Amino acid sequence: MASALSAKEMSLAFAAGALGGLVNSLVVWLFGLLGLNHLLGVALAPPLTPSFLYPRLVWGGLWGFLFLLPYPKLTYPSRGLIYSLAPTLVQLFIVFPLALKKGVAGIELGYLTPLLVLFFNAIWGLSAAAWLKWSRSA
Repeated sequence: MASALSAKEMSLAFAAGALGGLVNSLVVWLFGLLGLNHLLGVALAPPLTPSFLYPRLVWGGLWGFLFLLPYPKLTYPSRGLIYSLAPTLVQLFIVFPLALKKGVAGIELGYLTPLLVLFFNAIWGLSAAAWLKWSRSA
C-alpha cells in the first residue's frame, strides 16, 4: 500500500511540474510574441514549436519532484516560489553560460534576463503548486 501511495505522489508531482512547464512556456512565448521581452531589452522570443515545448514539459515534470520534499508547514504557493529557485539557478548558471553560450545569467540576452527568468520560473512554481493543491483536495 505504501508503494502505491508513493507512486501516486510521484505521479502527481511530475504532472504538476509538467503543467507548470506548460504554463511557463506559454507565458514565455506570449511575452516574446507581444514584444514585452524586447521592451525590457531582453532578446528572448521563442517560437511555440514542439522543439521548444517538449523539453520544457519534461524538465518541468522532473523539477516537480521537488514537491516530494518534506516541508515544515509551508503553503503551496510558498513551496512553489521556493522550489522555482532551483530551475532558475540552473538556467542562469549552467544552461545560459555553458549550453547556450549566452554568458553568466544570460546577460548577453539583456541585462534584465535574470529577472525575467526568475519571474517565468516563479510562474512554473505557482502553477505547479496550484495544480498540486487542487489535485490533492479533489
